[in-house]
Amino acid sequence: MRKKIAFVVQRYGLEVNGGSELSCRLIAERLSKEYDVEILTTKALDYVTWANHYDSNEEYINNVNVKRFPTDQPRDTKQFSKINERVLTNPRNVYDELEWMKSQGPVSFALLEYLREHHGRYHKVIFFTYLYFTTFFGLSQAAEKSIFVPTAHDEPYIYFSIFKGLFHLPRSIVYLTEEEKNFVHKTFGNEYIPYEVAGIGVDVPDVDINTESVLQKFKLPDSFILYAGRIDESKGCGELFDFYLRYKQKHKNAPTLVMIGKPVMEIPKDDGILPLGFVTDEEKFALMQASKLLIMPSKYESLSMVVLESLYFQTPVLVNGHSDVLVGHCNRGNAGLYYTDFEEFESCLDLLMNNGNLCKELGVNGKRYVDEKYDWKVILNKFKVLID
Repeated sequence: MRKKIAFVVQRYGLEVNGGSELSCRLIAERLSKEYDVEILTTKALDYVTWANHYDSNEEYINNVNVKRFPTDQPRDTKQFSKINERVLTNPRNVYDELEWMKSQGPVSFALLEYLREHHGRYHKVIFFTYLYFTTFFGLSQAAEKSIFVPTAHDEPYIYFSIFKGLFHLPRSIVYLTEEEKNFVHKTFGNEYIPYEVAGIGVDVPDVDINTESVLQKFKLPDSFILYAGRIDESKGCGELFDFYLRYKQKHKNAPTLVMIGKPVMEIPKDDGILPLGFVTDEEKFALMQASKLLIMPSKYESLSMVVLESLYFQTPVLVNGHSDVLVGHCNRGNAGLYYTDFEEFESCLDLLMNNGNLCKELGVNGKRYVDEKYDWKVILNKFKVLID
């Protein structure tokens, strides 16, 4: 008889493209070949409001049973912004942090009640991401059966006192990178909890990608650099726009900056910045293949699937040097460069744009790194060690 396991995650679906949610789905779908897998999630699609979107309480997605629970109310974004600013800029106590967590959401007491009453049905319950209501209040309901995938990184929220206990609750932990493991051990002193460093496999469709037709569709120039992901201040896009526009003022031959992903901030109106909005996976991969480099300006990354995908396509990366995880990819794979200020950004971009041999060498190294470190068979075996 196959063992029954559950995944708890804030959102779930083919149209959900957040990093932790996508990682959860990719792992769940592959483990479903050997386990009876259920997803416990909310009916929310929008991560800003957490408004209920899905009508059905239960559905199958790629042969995985998904149980959806309603959120209790949409998030009041104005109120959340006030609370968020207050806890980040003023002295706070545990009550302030709990108020923040409830405002952070997604609040679903129906999901918590289901966990409390039915966690005994599952051999293991796997919780994704430390930052949300579903994990923070849910993990304690099934702590004795829990596997925690925190997707943690060095950001202000992780130093909230309410998270100290959370990182000591699970029976085991899966870290996505060595940097995440080292950071969590240093921050919480929980080395005694069994763990694996597993990462996520790079998922590229086994089809021919028609790069030329994609370039023609979007009328792209021969030389461009690519950003892929949510276009958000919290992802470093504000600084990216600033650095790029300063670079463009100084360099007449500056490459076009192509942006793909949902914008949640204003994009400067400039002929050098080309936002394409949402694109299909095939279009994304074609753009990665054709771009001179992928740029990842975020300071806060626990893995960065788009960096690994770009390296798979032998496209070098230019990343924010304040992220230990991103720097780790560059150094271990010898597959990219990193910057910590505008001067370094300018120098690195110049070097990569004007040195085709270097880009080719970094690209070859990147493909080798991804093939060796992010193979699905190796990753799933690490999960199975903790499940069984």
